Amino acid sequence: MPRLLSLRIGKIQAFGPAGQPSAIVKLAVSGRVELSKFGLEGDEQADAQHHGGIDKALHHYPFEHYAAWTAELPEQAGLFQAGGFGENLSTLGMNENSVCLGDIFHIGSAHIQVSQGRKPCWKLNHRFGIADMARRVQDSGRTGWYYRVMNEGGIAPDDEFTLIERPHPNWPLARLISVIYHDIPDHKALTELAKLDVLAPSWREMAEKRLSSGRVEDWLRRLVTPKT
Repeated sequence: MPRLLSLRIGKIQAFGPAGQPSAIVKLAVSGRVELSKFGLEGDEQADAQHHGGIDKALHHYPFEHYAAWTAELPEQAGLFQAGGFGENLSTLGMNENSVCLGDIFHIGSAHIQVSQGRKPCWKLNHRFGIADMARRVQDSGRTGWYYRVMNEGGIAPDDEFTLIERPHPNWPLARLISVIYHDIPDHKALTELAKLDVLAPSWREMAEKRLSSGRVEDWLRRLVTPKT
């Protein structure tokens, strides 16, 4: 049974190369935390345009991925531990191959639904001291994912995840990540994604724009650390 290994929240603080604000540093909590449709009580987001909101209420990163990062980048091994990617939920027993878009889980007294993958950004470069870390995360497929909250409730460390509904078993997150970042262009898959109501609206719009323009959006601003 997949279980929650660590439950984490963060506060806004100066973080980037020019002191840009961020709440990527998430610290573990020991007790039950209330979960609303906007996220965990006490958790903050500095950039409301790209973080937080109804379709990104919770960020999930599998703990098992840290072993792979340590093997690839041993010089940064001390940073590859729970919370390193700014996740709210660190788990054992779940990953992008076993979780599907639209999956609904019962955890604690809440119900949460998988809404989208993660678009890695330059803050990971700064976090790990590796100039192309965001690109590495995107290319690896080990991106993590987000949830929307279907029913509010309380969550505590060591709570178990129980899958209660899987409406789209043909859309594991690994496939979504592959279509968005690698299989370009896959018009059939993009057409399906654009109509997939469980997918966050911003991702459906991205699929629609690719279909209409025949082009992929520019990733450089997201992936490259700004100089100032």
